[in-house]
Amino acid sequence: MDMPEQPQLYLITPPEFELGTFPDVLASVLDTHPIACVRLDLSTRDEDRVARAADALREVSHTRDIALVVTDHSLLAHQLGLDGVHLVDAARSVREARKTLGDDAIVGTFCGTSRHDGMTAGEAGADYVSFGPVQASKLGDGRFAEQDLFEWWSEMIEVPVVAEGALDATKVAQLAPCTDFFGIGSEIWASEDPAAALADLIASLS
Repeated sequence: MDMPEQPQLYLITPPEFELGTFPDVLASVLDTHPIACVRLDLSTRDEDRVARAADALREVSHTRDIALVVTDHSLLAHQLGLDGVHLVDAARSVREARKTLGDDAIVGTFCGTSRHDGMTAGEAGADYVSFGPVQASKLGDGRFAEQDLFEWWSEMIEVPVVAEGALDATKVAQLAPCTDFFGIGSEIWASEDPAAALADLIASLS
């Protein structure tokens, strides 16, 4: 996940999906848009379900030379030959994940709205940090990562940054000059045509 000249796209799977159909849906999006990375982000803690989903999505992603990471499960990522892990605890697990997966793996982490957590994660060796959501909602505690966080980060910190959560076309246009990746998930999967929904979301990037 090298730093691009303009933001690249980082797809985040739904927390639940049908294994019989979702890989084809994902493939249609990957064949329509240039995607830098896919994150398997299942809510289940069932090891077998995560492993079977990872096997299916790894085939779809790797056939297209696209990296596949999994949320939190460093040991499974290593066992299943995935490209890395996305952590949700800011900097706390970065060094341990790096030790498990090696220097060549992708180790990224979600830092919410905290500049301090992002800096700590970068110092611990994270390949990227993500901030979000990018605008207010009734979910969680209502806090969100404001534009100035991304602007400051892009000016001061070399570690790539991902903007994710509550994205819309307006936010994509506003954040494009100051983020390296857009993490896109729930914004498109509820649509009957996720590839078209993604095109509408990122139209300002073309």
